[in-house]
Amino acid sequence: MSTNDKVPANKQGYWKYTFHMMRMNAGAYGMLAPFMILFIVFLVIPVLLSLPIGFTNFDMAHFPKFVGMSNFYTLFLNDDVFMIAIKNTLIMAVFTGPLSYVLSFILAWLINEMHPFLKTFFTFVFYAPSMTTSVYIIWQLLLSGDSYGYFNAVLLDLGILNTPVQWLTDTKYILIMVIIVQLWISMGAGFLALRAGFQNIDPSMYEAGAIEGIKNRWQELFLITVPSMGPQLLFAAVLQISGMFTVGIVGQSLLGIPSTDYSAHTVMNHATFFGWIKYEMGYASAICFVLFAAMLIVNHFITKLLSKYTD
Repeated sequence: MSTNDKVPANKQGYWKYTFHMMRMNAGAYGMLAPFMILFIVFLVIPVLLSLPIGFTNFDMAHFPKFVGMSNFYTLFLNDDVFMIAIKNTLIMAVFTGPLSYVLSFILAWLINEMHPFLKTFFTFVFYAPSMTTSVYIIWQLLLSGDSYGYFNAVLLDLGILNTPVQWLTDTKYILIMVIIVQLWISMGAGFLALRAGFQNIDPSMYEAGAIEGIKNRWQELFLITVPSMGPQLLFAAVLQISGMFTVGIVGQSLLGIPSTDYSAHTVMNHATFFGWIKYEMGYASAICFVLFAAMLIVNHFITKLLSKYTD
């Protein structure tokens, strides 16, 4: 940057400089415009509107009626299903959040050590389930409750079971099955970010580490690899946080809404039930705002935790 391109110190000069740089990079902003428009219209605006709508009684057919804190009082004091949803969400978050994050990192590390062709193949294998909704059809076939379900058929043939197990309707198994499927499809953009992070590490850093006394791959991992992947680790963590709090699509696709005895009912399922089945948009917005606030708090904590790797 030349001396003439430095950012002015005063506010008026700063905005003038900003508009000048936007005109200079009009092509780049034009390329970003389609995504940003969709992002703002379908994500930013709904999130911002969820708070004021959460203070109303709104059924999408009549003008919203202000009810104050009534929705939030009902949510925390009178809605027993919401308490079940919080419990299920936390259980699933513990398993599908940290476990999936660690699993993505380990798989990305192992794949990075393979032959280039195998790298591409296994990256596709682990990423593909996150790209298609047909994965739910496959799991419904595997977990079908009759003797033709693949899991039941194999276990019956081996003599492990005497009668078919209702994997998707028996409350003893529902939550476990949903967690397993959620883990299977959780290798998404975060997994790709970690794969890219491994590939972007300068090989000369490992050579320098060997000279400095690093003796094995574990020392390389914790002393060179992890500190060099700060941005990718943070990006994957943010995606994992949003994923673990919004779990519900898996249960909704496999079990419907609500699941048997609300065994796999999550906060996101609760919001979907009130918003798109009962059309109580005010109450659904209150649920979504509580969920969004929890995500922000956890995201802030994780960002502080990983900040030493991104400085």
